Amino acid sequence: MASRQISFGVGIPMIVVGALMAFLWAPTNTEWIETIGFVGSLIGILGVIFFVAGLMYTKQPVIS
Repeated sequence: MASRQISFGVGIPMIVVGALMAFLWAPTNTEWIETIGFVGSLIGILGVIFFVAGLMYTKQPVIS
């Protein structure tokens, strides 16, 4: 069973904020464009990792 709190509460907002930073805020600032783009991309990648981790989360141990 997936965890909605992790996937939709943490993962998706991080992806959205990272995309907004990388695509909207970075081009407007000429001095820090590379740094803002990098941080936005990093936040987006971490959001994807949290989203996938939330999909694979289970409360019971998986015994195979």
